[in-house]
Amino acid sequence: MIIDCHVHVAAISGPHGFTSKRQLNTLPFRFMRWRLGMVGSDQNTERQIEAKLVETIEGTPEIDVAVVLAFDGVFNDSGQLDIDNTHLYITNDYVIELCRRYPKMRFGASINPLRKDAIAELERCAAAGAVLIKWLPIVQGFNPSDRRCFPFYDALVRLNLPLLSHTGGERSLIRLNDEYADPQLLEPALQRGVTVIAAHCGTRSAPFEADYFDQFVALLQRYENLYGDTAALSLPARMSVYEKILKDPFVRSRVIHGSDWPIISFPPPVRVGPLAAMELMHEKNWMRRDVLIKQKLGFDQKYWERGAKVLKLSATGT
Repeated sequence: MIIDCHVHVAAISGPHGFTSKRQLNTLPFRFMRWRLGMVGSDQNTERQIEAKLVETIEGTPEIDVAVVLAFDGVFNDSGQLDIDNTHLYITNDYVIELCRRYPKMRFGASINPLRKDAIAELERCAAAGAVLIKWLPIVQGFNPSDRRCFPFYDALVRLNLPLLSHTGGERSLIRLNDEYADPQLLEPALQRGVTVIAAHCGTRSAPFEADYFDQFVALLQRYENLYGDTAALSLPARMSVYEKILKDPFVRSRVIHGSDWPIISFPPPVRVGPLAAMELMHEKNWMRRDVLIKQKLGFDQKYWERGAKVLKLSATGT
């Protein structure tokens, strides 16, 4: 079974969550909406994005299922939602609903560990079929090494749920603290036995940013329960890491497939050649283009199948 472990949906307003006006007006969001043919910023836009997601997954026959991710907000020290600092919020209930309607989707829950009801929400999501928990600490505003996260880690182990946590840079969403990009902050989770997937393998998202790929590799060597995903590695600032991954059998054996859709994928011309790169750019489905790029780069069958094993997924569910 082949999965894409890292796929996004959006909520604009209303019961499914919200996206702030500030976030909607950022250049990355404006570009994605333009390229996907989305107009407006209302619930109709949200329905358009949902329809595009379904069309994209169905148009990627190489992928059996996609893990669609909720996105929790920022929470204050009292465990309450911090509306002013939350610029993207996609409820778990919305993704649960999507996964019930569309058989090629699996539920990726998102729970800020600082929320007052974090463990209760984790248990609820596990019962609803969550296959992983998604974090983006530099946006959601918490330090993964904070001791307040430790009970959440213990609950993840008890429920046998992996943690997909963003590492490295981020330019698509409004950030609160770039210091939380370091994958080494996930060491307490690894020490407590959580299966951790370091999204983006700690790579930078823009030139001159800090790059944490070496720190990610050092953690791989110490913890068998750590993996990385290849989400957004086909962006120009990240794509140089393909060389390091593919030439190192050990690192290559610990990465799983993710696209980060609707982030656009570009073929690395140095590795695939300019003619092949031009041909790949003709594929308008960005999720499928990401698959074709990685096939061209030479990722083997074990890579494509590893995600399902890490998440304990089968064609009929979890």
